[in-house]
Amino acid sequence: MISPTLIRACTVAPLDIPLHVPFGISGGAQAMANNVLVTIELADGTRGYGEAAPLPPYNGETQAMALAALNGARAWLPGREGNDWRALAAEFFTRGGASCGSAQCALEMALLDAWTRQRGQTMWKFFGGASTTLETDMTVTTGTVAEAADAARAIRARGIRLIKVKVGGVGGPAGDLARVAAIQAAAPDAPLILDGNAGLSRVAASELVRGLKAAGISPALLEQWLAKDDLTGAAALIKESGWKVAADESACTADDARALAAAGAAHVVNIKLMKSGILAALELAQVARAAGLGLMIGGNVESILAMSVSACFAAGLGGFEFADLDTPLFMATNPFDGGFTLEGGRISVAHLAAGHGTQPRA
Repeated sequence: MISPTLIRACTVAPLDIPLHVPFGISGGAQAMANNVLVTIELADGTRGYGEAAPLPPYNGETQAMALAALNGARAWLPGREGNDWRALAAEFFTRGGASCGSAQCALEMALLDAWTRQRGQTMWKFFGGASTTLETDMTVTTGTVAEAADAARAIRARGIRLIKVKVGGVGGPAGDLARVAAIQAAAPDAPLILDGNAGLSRVAASELVRGLKAAGISPALLEQWLAKDDLTGAAALIKESGWKVAADESACTADDARALAAAGAAHVVNIKLMKSGILAALELAQVARAAGLGLMIGGNVESILAMSVSACFAAGLGGFEFADLDTPLFMATNPFDGGFTLEGGRISVAHLAAGHGTQPRA
């Protein structure tokens, strides 16, 4: 008798979703989400879905890289036991996932989704069942001062309280300061997260800190202003600013969390499943907590599918102080049904029936 959890098929396809406006960070802008959809089908017909969201300006990963890594799995996954999703994820890592974190993430998502759907278990319960809700911010991407102010007003009109601002782009510290000041004027009650995506030098960071202090602006969080390997600079930024600092690009693995804590280079780590996959993220969260670091959940330019997995991850584990799961709001079309619900800035996964609760539209 064939096991119902045996993998029958693995399919891989480009997932190209247009955006309302380009998503700009310090390293560049992306006009379309050039992602990848992975489908795992089990012997009983259960299907699990995963999404790779490479973001070239963030870490250099591309859709072509993700497609190449995932297409390689199509040859060896069929006939394997889906219950062994952790072992399969580890094998994929050695076969190509190590060179493309978003591909690793997509395969793990699809395998775990198929397994939990087949069991009738939701992902948020699988991850621990600590809670079902999160409060997300929404991002003001790089652009002009006027665009920043307009974006801030639109975010507040949605009922979203927290505003994340991309800094470190064209215009230098003076341009960043002007944009942040315009955002605060447009939304004076909104806590601000200033995200540099490793795009500021130490000199530029110091200049921006001095400018913000002179303007009477106190951000809720500074996220990864400096180069990912500049832990000494990050520790100095904490002392100079007196503000809470988060590590993003510097925090991809559990070893990274240990190094950040030892260097006093962060208060918070931003966990993105797309960096290294779900298993690595679980280990990173555990080690970060043990080291006394706070937790943030974020992502790349992801659809409701991948963002729902991240919401289940953070809500299920519990204890996440910050959430940045807003990119479905930037997408001009939604090729999926289901997923988390959003009311103002409040994300809920309580209604999900099994898996991550998202599936392609027929």
